Amino acid sequence: MTCPLVACAGVVDLEGALSPRPVSAGRWPLRLSRPGSVLRAYALLMVVACVAMLAGCEVLPGQPVPPKVPAKPAVASPPVTAPDTAAVLPVPSALPGDLAARDPDPPAVAARFPVPRLAFDVPGLAPGRQTYTTDAELKALLRSLQSDGSAASAQAAVRLLTPGRSQLGSPIEALLFTQASDTSPAGLRADGRPTVLLIAQQHGNEPAGAEALLVLAQQLARGSLQPLLKQLNVILLPRANPDATQQGLRAAGNGIDINRDHLLLRTPEAQAMARLMRDYRPMVVLDAHEYQAAGNWPARLGVRRRHDLLLQYAQTPNTADFVTRAAEEWFRQPLLAALSREQLSADWYHVLSGEGNDRTVSMGSLRPDNSRNVAGLRHAVSLLIESRGIGLGRQHIERRVHSQVVAATSVLNLAAQRAGDLQKLRRFVDSEVSAQACKGEVVIEAEGTPSEYNLTGLDPATGRDRVLSINWVSTLQLKPLRKRNRPCGYWLAADQTEAAQRLRLLGLTVMQLPERLMLRGEAYKVQAAALRNAPARAGASEDSGYAEPVPVDLQSGLIEAEAGSYYIPLTQPLALLAVAALEPDSPGSYLAHGLIERADALARITVLPVSRMSALP
Repeated sequence: MTCPLVACAGVVDLEGALSPRPVSAGRWPLRLSRPGSVLRAYALLMVVACVAMLAGCEVLPGQPVPPKVPAKPAVASPPVTAPDTAAVLPVPSALPGDLAARDPDPPAVAARFPVPRLAFDVPGLAPGRQTYTTDAELKALLRSLQSDGSAASAQAAVRLLTPGRSQLGSPIEALLFTQASDTSPAGLRADGRPTVLLIAQQHGNEPAGAEALLVLAQQLARGSLQPLLKQLNVILLPRANPDATQQGLRAAGNGIDINRDHLLLRTPEAQAMARLMRDYRPMVVLDAHEYQAAGNWPARLGVRRRHDLLLQYAQTPNTADFVTRAAEEWFRQPLLAALSREQLSADWYHVLSGEGNDRTVSMGSLRPDNSRNVAGLRHAVSLLIESRGIGLGRQHIERRVHSQVVAATSVLNLAAQRAGDLQKLRRFVDSEVSAQACKGEVVIEAEGTPSEYNLTGLDPATGRDRVLSINWVSTLQLKPLRKRNRPCGYWLAADQTEAAQRLRLLGLTVMQLPERLMLRGEAYKVQAAALRNAPARAGASEDSGYAEPVPVDLQSGLIEAEAGSYYIPLTQPLALLAVAALEPDSPGSYLAHGLIERADALARITVLPVSRMSALP
């Protein structure tokens, strides 16, 4: 493996570098080394081999919540200017759709989730309020926080961003907070401060994250978080799915779950988020959701779910190992401590898997299609937080918002503390991935590792903790199902313009051939008639339009690439997004979902082309 010296120097230079170091079972087996002998040894290893890959390290899930300590006194957020009432639509009298209380906690369980001592000044949490912040109220509040900043006082600029519109035409709006003199995407990328992106309400029936990001917006604009902007640029997208929010539903208007659409980009909502990711290249991404408090858990496991927050970071095949370590060591471990100080409980994100009486519980999806995993393939530290909310209506809403505020505030503080390290990490991983084209292997699909876990739930009758020993599918260690040699790039036929444009929207460089070329590569040969119904299969799933991967064999030879066709090089930082999208038997396959129309319109290129090509704008 080759490795540019500049990239190596960036990582060797890290104060408190990431280094492999085994610890006792039940903990993440990686720690930050202290400066000194360990760091010098690490630097020597980097000089010899460029990067030390962790080998033979067993990762076991464990109880992640430290012992509780008394909470610190909480301080309420500063008041904000009331939104222009003329711009605010009438507040509905009842919660719509899935926002209504469908399965509230019984009294004994509810007692385990006391109301926090502080109150937040956002419309959806006003005293006596029965509904959440409306879209008009949210937009008025975002506009009230805009400012040009002040060079004399080093006050941050607050800019309104509109990366897209929803399917019903509602603007999808975000706020950018920065002290950079040039607030354009290019200016921020050159600014020297990492950008943090916080997203909420991709699902319309999960309101706590949006309310929490409005609290953070106030604190960043003129409150306690503003000093962090000396080290960071911050983008807040409090409501990614405005249409579903108004109806209290999970999915977007076309029935697709937009948090399963970050690779395929079939919805304008996911496309809007892709523009933010592409243009601003955040180094930390936080995605705020809510999870179901009961559902079928009492019937199958005899408990209601216990934790204030569930946490996970990017875990999908080919995620850079150093990015995973940074997510665990620099963010998750200190985040758990911050939650514990506020007497908030947390665990890994998990869901019931299987059907019927199956008691197996799995960590979050490995598919390269949700925002958590796609951001990880962009080499961002990508974190998911989920508060305990679906089915509860407004029950515990103050605590749900409080837990999200504590978590998001902790992430911002940790990103500010690690601002320099995040920059070095990004430079190194970008260079390393670009240098690996034509070498080694990539994982096409993987699965989690079966294990056992002690999971805490709540007895529905007494509200007491119940510890369950369960079958647990861990995603901390992946089992590859299919591997393949890493190509130098991919070829797309000239008539596959839509697929090429989706790749460009993801941020990938796509080249166009000015003349006919013969390229050495591998054609895909479909094993059966699986491709025939691919477009129909793409709409078959009620959740997100999943299609089954297309089974293929490879056939080596010369690829006749006509003028106007496309070449996607893997000598670029986002190369692994191309692997996820273009391998036909990947879970995110463009071919399986009909974005690429036929197998002979796609090929792997195994020798770097030498012809001059022009990049698509």
